[in-house]
Amino acid sequence: MSNSSSPDTLLDAIRFDEHGLVPAIAQQHDSGEVLMVAWMNRAAVQETLETGRVCYWSRSRQSMWRKGESSGQAQKLIALRLDCDGDTLLLQVDQLGVACHTGRRSCFYRAADNGVWVEISPVLTAPEILYGKAD
Repeated sequence: MSNSSSPDTLLDAIRFDEHGLVPAIAQQHDSGEVLMVAWMNRAAVQETLETGRVCYWSRSRQSMWRKGESSGQAQKLIALRLDCDGDTLLLQVDQLGVACHTGRRSCFYRAADNGVWVEISPVLTAPEILYGKAD
């Protein structure tokens, strides 16, 4: 296997959906903890590869979203993986602080337990501290 692939070759292998997006799972590289799921377009993947700082596409804002730009809770890219179908990315990251906008380490802080959702992770940083306003 050659290691001389260009960024365009890497990007061309990704199967973006009809909106030009691909789901991206962020996982803490050393613990395996799944932190969040977001979306990336071609430009976000390219910027992430070029800078080493994770950038997503915000569907709600319709703009690039550089993780941590407003909260300081950035993600450093350690490894980028593509699934077997080419339609989902796994980003192994080093997460600075919390990943979830609720102030929790992971967005997956609720677990099904006897027919109800139970919060299994505490708020580590209040959202109003992260973003300067109430959540």
